[in-house]
Amino acid sequence: MKLTRLNQQETQKAPAENFAGGDVYLSGSFAGEGDARVTGATVTFTLGARSNWHTHPLGQTLLVIDGVGWTQCEGEDIVEIRAGDIIWCPPGHKHWHGASKGQAMTHIAIQEAKDGVAVNWLEPVSDEDYEKGPPS
Repeated sequence: MKLTRLNQQETQKAPAENFAGGDVYLSGSFAGEGDARVTGATVTFTLGARSNWHTHPLGQTLLVIDGVGWTQCEGEDIVEIRAGDIIWCPPGHKHWHGASKGQAMTHIAIQEAKDGVAVNWLEPVSDEDYEKGPPS
């Protein structure tokens, strides 16, 4: 077993080329060892921050642990997500997720890597598309 204590975990700003609208922070990043393919991190989105559109070759699970966020699958409406929600994004499904306009949001993201790739980053979510928000 490998135990990483809280005081041993670094928090770092996420790469700006994969996010828009505000700051995003990664903490508690982890990856399996040997033949294990699982990777993940705790991701905190400040107000208005969101990921670019992206896909995962083997899917992704999001566990929302704080705040209120939004997520959207290509061709569908934006959906509000809240602390306690669990989201499954199927393999190859184009989507994005981030904070709502009114609150920050933190989730734990868990995904598996296929041939060393856990995420395929795509284009940013436009301000115009983000501003639409979830339907009333």
